[in-house]
Amino acid sequence: MTGRYTHVVVRGVPSSLAQEADGKVDLARAQRESGVLCGILRQKLGLQVMELPPNEDLPRGQLIGDMAVVIADTALITRPSNPARRKETEGLQKLFEELKFRVCELTDESATLDASDILFTGTEIFVGLSKWTNLRGAEMVAKTYQDYAVSTVPVAGDLHLKSFCSMGGPDTLVIGSSDTAKKALKMMEQLTDHHYETLTVPDDPAANCIYARVGPKSNVLVHRNAEEYPNSVQVFQKLTDYTLVPASCTEVSKIGGCLTACSILINRKLEI
Repeated sequence: MTGRYTHVVVRGVPSSLAQEADGKVDLARAQRESGVLCGILRQKLGLQVMELPPNEDLPRGQLIGDMAVVIADTALITRPSNPARRKETEGLQKLFEELKFRVCELTDESATLDASDILFTGTEIFVGLSKWTNLRGAEMVAKTYQDYAVSTVPVAGDLHLKSFCSMGGPDTLVIGSSDTAKKALKMMEQLTDHHYETLTVPDDPAANCIYARVGPKSNVLVHRNAEEYPNSVQVFQKLTDYTLVPASCTEVSKIGGCLTACSILINRKLEI
């Protein structure tokens, strides 16, 4: 089931991040935003935060959510298309093994896969075929998670699938309004037998949210804040039965990151 989590893995922000995106990243702000998000995950979602230290050799290491996906009892460690980022997966296998997950690591040299292209709905998996993820990578997702239907969705440009969509509830897709987002949604609707409600927001980046089920009844949605996307926030405010938690993501967005890319969400009920 999507939305039920107990732990989350994050990585600290290295000073070397300031050199990315042609030096346009505000390091101090990036560190503040990361700290606020960790606080939200711990306090609002009630998760046990497992924070890996920043690594100066991994300037984009904060985007740990690109490096692995955890579904049911299996963790899949991905293989980024950018060779410079492949070191970011180091240490994850040991961490997941300590959490008693079955661990699969993508080692096929013909495959590329970013976890930001993997959308798990709770009943099935959509994989974006993008600049970052190829068909062989998607085939490895299907091989790893044979209990779930896996479908592929073409994604144009420099985007990931989750650059413009995410889960906003057990059967709700949050989707952006661009032509790319509309085409992807149409494709997903054609590929599935399951009915999803859709929540359409005017800004694609705002469609990337973190949904969590807290306690027996509480729905929590962590979303981009009104300073960044005021029109999309107005749409979220119509969700009267949700606890809405705004979060800023301005600095990692400069390097192609999003809210879901800043953490790996885990559902594991055991003592760590």
